[in-house]
Amino acid sequence: MKISELVAEIEYKGSFEDREVAFITDNSEKAGPGCIFVCIEGRRFDGHTKAGEALQKGAAAVVVNRDLGLDNQIITADTRKAYTLLCAAFCGNPQRKLKMIGITGTNGKTTTAFVLKGALEKLGHKTGMIGTVKNMIGDSEEPAALTTPDANELFALLARMVRAGCEYCVMEVSSQALDQRRVEGIHFACAVFTNLTRDHLDYHGTLENYMAAKHILFENCDIAVINIDDEASAYMMENSAEKTVTFSLDKNRCDYSAKNIRCTAKGVKYEIVSNTGIGRVSFGVPGEFNVYNSMGAVVCLCELGFDMKSVLDAVSCSKGVPGRMEVVPTDTPYSVIVDYAHTPDGLKNILTSLRKITEGRIISVFGCGGDRDRTKRPIMGEIGTALSDIAVITSDNPRTEDPDAIIAEILTGVEKHRHKKIIVEPDRTAAIKKALACAQPGDVVVLAGKGHETYQILSTGKIHYDEREVVAQILSHAV
Repeated sequence: MKISELVAEIEYKGSFEDREVAFITDNSEKAGPGCIFVCIEGRRFDGHTKAGEALQKGAAAVVVNRDLGLDNQIITADTRKAYTLLCAAFCGNPQRKLKMIGITGTNGKTTTAFVLKGALEKLGHKTGMIGTVKNMIGDSEEPAALTTPDANELFALLARMVRAGCEYCVMEVSSQALDQRRVEGIHFACAVFTNLTRDHLDYHGTLENYMAAKHILFENCDIAVINIDDEASAYMMENSAEKTVTFSLDKNRCDYSAKNIRCTAKGVKYEIVSNTGIGRVSFGVPGEFNVYNSMGAVVCLCELGFDMKSVLDAVSCSKGVPGRMEVVPTDTPYSVIVDYAHTPDGLKNILTSLRKITEGRIISVFGCGGDRDRTKRPIMGEIGTALSDIAVITSDNPRTEDPDAIIAEILTGVEKHRHKKIIVEPDRTAAIKKALACAQPGDVVVLAGKGHETYQILSTGKIHYDEREVVAQILSHAV
């Protein structure tokens, strides 16, 4: 494909020799013969400083946001946007050949995505999925590095979905991806808003910026499905899609409402009521928050034109999500659950839900990630100790930070609960061992923060770390 074809939908100035393009990159180290090198100005590095070097390496052209006085430079106002549009065009704009469904929110994206993917397949439509836990093309799976991939990877993945015969793509859309314009050029048939609580403020700076980033999704869809029980829902509906559909567990003035909710250790059951009908939902994953997650998926599918009864039958077949309220197999009189809860709201949701179905005590193991939003650490400490009978505060993914320093910030939030049993153990394996040693018949041990992750990120790099394996190893030595 020639440069002129790739830049057809980009506003630009400049001149270039119209050559065939071998690949597109925004990584100066990967720039080489026949590529288009897109110069992106980041927080720590400005790609424009490598534009001349990229041309010397044989790049066909460079994309810049200002005149650098170079040959074969394409000048455009927003190089991030240009990079995404170039990647899409290079892959043949596969997003236009799929019915795209996007999900955004602080919590619940992954479960909602899994429910939608499974239900669509049950309804007879081959579907791809892009998300936090893994990416899928029909039944084929591959690991996911980011919730929403880099544009190069994203559109290549969508192109493989098209070649494999997928009709739909269900996609988790992160706030960073929206802010960085990684999904530019994708118009979604339907977009779902789950909720919004404190997270990623290390990146966005303020909650207002975080909300604004999330809102971008609803500016680029046909149907917006909004959880109006969340405080941010009104903002999400402003200047949104032409058709906005609401759902609620608490309010009657909405398009879809949940009634007669029953939560058990085996899952949630409820009736969904709309202006056009009523149906019974049975979703086999426990926790009241999973009423929201399953409901968002049901509403989305109904609004896309699927018959409600068929949708509810398909959703009832949905399985759990790895690392989301996942029960670890143990031959013990107590239960062990791993969950990805790594935000204040996520931790509150799982501990509150488990309290309703736990006969004994709740023993929680949690920490906070390093090089991430520090403001949520004391909040996590307060929630974790308030809602647990025993709280074991430990390390998560410390990255380049000192684990003890992270824990010290978590502990500033536990002052009101000093009367409770609080164990501080920076070594996560040792922390899990101490939690299991405390457990008695009927108790639930919750390992929060890692969920589906099978690694831990330390200052020395990423290591293999699967909590299911850790639990099995500890218990095998305890026998």
